[in-house]
Amino acid sequence: MSIETLPNQRDRFDLPDAVTYLNCAYMAPQLRSVTEAGHAAVARKAQPWHIHTSDFFDDVERLRDRFATLVGGDADGVAVVPSVSYGISTAAAQLTPEDGSEIVVLAEQFPSNVYPWRELASGTGARLRTIRRPPDDDWTPALLAAIGDRTAVVAVPVCHWTDGTVVDLARVRAAARDVGAAVVVDGTQAVGAVPIDVGALEPDFLVAAAYKWLLGPYSIGLMWVHPSRRSGRPIEHGWVARAGSENFAGLVDYRDDYRPGARRYDVGETANFVLVPMTLAAIDQLLAWGVDRVAATCRVLTDAIADAASELGVGTPSPTVRSAHLIGLTLPAHMQARDVSARLQAESVHVSLRGRSIRVSPHVYNDLGDVRHLAEVLQAASMSSSTGN
Repeated sequence: MSIETLPNQRDRFDLPDAVTYLNCAYMAPQLRSVTEAGHAAVARKAQPWHIHTSDFFDDVERLRDRFATLVGGDADGVAVVPSVSYGISTAAAQLTPEDGSEIVVLAEQFPSNVYPWRELASGTGARLRTIRRPPDDDWTPALLAAIGDRTAVVAVPVCHWTDGTVVDLARVRAAARDVGAAVVVDGTQAVGAVPIDVGALEPDFLVAAAYKWLLGPYSIGLMWVHPSRRSGRPIEHGWVARAGSENFAGLVDYRDDYRPGARRYDVGETANFVLVPMTLAAIDQLLAWGVDRVAATCRVLTDAIADAASELGVGTPSPTVRSAHLIGLTLPAHMQARDVSARLQAESVHVSLRGRSIRVSPHVYNDLGDVRHLAEVLQAASMSSSTGN
């Protein structure tokens, strides 16, 4: 059964008519509701006598619940983090690969899901095993072939950040489980844009920054932690993660035990009185739309982008390995990526140059007119490159 797409949602964002913004994978434009939540939160801090002790917890717990609903998990499994690198570093701190074991990553994977593993490998004698990009862009068979008895950790994204080529996480998780390996997922370029079900997938950790497909602010993220990983040692030791922290008068009575679930992994100052309400507003909107409908809406646009690219001789990943919301364009030899990127920018068509790809990432504020504008500028750039002008 086909999933209904959303009507255009541009009026919910502050996007001028002259701007063709196809760059959600870089940073989402802010929903008006999120901006309003931020303004209200900043104003509230001007009169701190209106901030009560319960406010250090209530919105954070609501945020856990909303994110858990979004990813098909439980609120007890959600930790609030400031960034993906913090979340991945927390995950790495819970794992102890043996000397000679392997930590598997993808080539050109985003650095936040690489540097912590390099550090862990150097301290334990494990080896970082990097999967080269397959000629057909299908990461999954290459990953499955690499997972074996020496695999301790598989640290991968839902889709590659440079071009949207996907990883079949269900198959990868099953293969990792068979050899006792942990699976750590960077969901930043997918959560909020495509359906994710951690209850079915059961990764050890899944982390997502809020400022891209979650449509939230910068410097906040969320991490879901498998029940078997919720009793580890956090990488910082703030008061709010400890049991009994709701009782401010009792904070002088130091505690060794933690609040339940993944809350022990929360970043300090968890209740951030500006970022938490903004993130709540963003996730509330995603839940109201339905992530499946967001994905279906984006799929119409990325399919149209692929069709337009094909007519211009511009390469795209095969539909079988292409995500719904994010597509990489590989230019023919006569077109220079940096020149084309600059031309697009000059025409207020906003995309990103990442690795070998011009990365195009539409959302529900885009329509087929935006796709046509992109195609027109690409065609003009192709003609100019061909003639040397």
